[in-house]
Amino acid sequence: KRGLAVQFLKELYHYLPINEQEISDKKAMSLMIEKFPDTILLRDNTIAHIAVSGFIVNQTYDKTLMIHHNIYQSWGWTGGHADGDSNLLQVAIKEAKEETGISQAAPLTNSLAGIDILPVFSHMKQGKFVNTHLHLCFSYLLIADESETLQYKPDENSGVKWLPFSQISNYCSEAHMIPVYEKLIQKVKYYANK
Repeated sequence: KRGLAVQFLKELYHYLPINEQEISDKKAMSLMIEKFPDTILLRDNTIAHIAVSGFIVNQTYDKTLMIHHNIYQSWGWTGGHADGDSNLLQVAIKEAKEETGISQAAPLTNSLAGIDILPVFSHMKQGKFVNTHLHLCFSYLLIADESETLQYKPDENSGVKWLPFSQISNYCSEAHMIPVYEKLIQKVKYYANK
C-alpha cells in the first residue's frame, strides 16, 4: 500500500498547479497522502480520502454532461470514491458511465486535469450516517458522444443532461464548485485549440 502512496505523490509532483488554490491544495494533499498511506484510497479514512471526478465534454467542446446529485441537490460533474483502486483515470471513466448511462467515455487527455480539496458535509447515505470529511479530488477531462442515450442512476442522481458551458452556473447551486468547473473549461479550451 505504501507503493500506492508513492504513486500518488509522483502524480501530484508532476502536476503543474494553475492557480493559488491548486498550489495550496497540492501541498496539503501531498501531506495527507504521506500521513495516511494505508487508508487514503479508502472511505475507512473518515478524515480525508481520494475521490475522482470526470468533467465530461461533447465533441464540439461547448457542453458538459452533468448529473443532478441526490446528496448535494445540485447539478454537477460525475465521480466517486477510489475505493482502493489506484488507476484513478479508469475510476473516473467507470463512474461517468455508471452515473449517466453512456456506453463510451474517452480521456480527452491522460493527464490529471485538476486538483481540489472539497468538503463533504455530514449526511445520510443508504440509511447510514456519514460524517463531515474531505475529498482529495483528482479530476480528469473526458469526452463523450452527445447523441448517446442517457440514463440516471436513481440511488445517486435524479437527472442527467448536457449543459452548455455558459449555463452551468444557472444549474449548479453549489457556489464553491463554479470556480472548479471554470478552470476545467479553460483546460478544455486549451486542448480544443491544440
